[in-house]
Amino acid sequence: MPVANIRGIKLTYDDLGKENTNVIVFVHGHPFNRSMWKYQSGYFSTTHRLIIPDLRGYGESECAGPKTLLDEMALDISHLLDELHIDQAVFCGLSMGGQIVLDFYRLFPGKVKAMIIADSDARAETPESYSRRLQLAETILRDGMKQHTDLTLHQYIAGTSRTQAAMVAHLYEMMSTTRAEGAAAAHRGRAERRDHLPILPSIRIPTLIIVGEDDYFTPLPVASLMKGAIPNADLVCIPACGHLPNMEAPELFNQALHSFLKRNSL
Repeated sequence: MPVANIRGIKLTYDDLGKENTNVIVFVHGHPFNRSMWKYQSGYFSTTHRLIIPDLRGYGESECAGPKTLLDEMALDISHLLDELHIDQAVFCGLSMGGQIVLDFYRLFPGKVKAMIIADSDARAETPESYSRRLQLAETILRDGMKQHTDLTLHQYIAGTSRTQAAMVAHLYEMMSTTRAEGAAAAHRGRAERRDHLPILPSIRIPTLIIVGEDDYFTPLPVASLMKGAIPNADLVCIPACGHLPNMEAPELFNQALHSFLKRNSL
């Protein structure tokens, strides 16, 4: 896998698929890594070029400091695309990745052809959730990611998905091996994330909102709020899925993404 020196860290990424085609940038969520998109990479690499980074502090990319703001991660991706001489791309982000995509669009709207925001939330933290994130950062540093994974993994997927042994094992491995310092730094940064609701009505590029029907963290009303605010946005609710429909029901997720790309000639 290639590694780039980006803004003072080594950033690991995958560069897959077909040259001289439309590019899709997949942005993973927390506490995962770029392998969460393996359920999409085989499908879409036959038609597109795919750039799939490990965000700073995750996977095989380096950490940098005790707090990582989401727009710092967006800047990393922008610099990576510059290194690869990619001027524009379609961006697909899930959960924290969706928030990073919104930050990327705010900073670099000309680089974004279209957006797919999956199981995410455009709103800022409340005072209560701000405090919870800071406390969670300290808990993770104290207890480690394995204990955190044991306590929370069930929240990420629907009950019916828990019988998918291979997928659950992959999810457990991603979560439990995430470095505690990277996860804590991201929680501290997410506590200070921007409220993107004011920019949603100005979005004029094709946008698809995807949500799992049984998402514990960002349920359908949150997705509907974004859909209603973004002009002409599409919304797909994937049944019997939780926070990770791209892993729980990859066929349905890929079909929704494929239809969106085809409908918009992307």
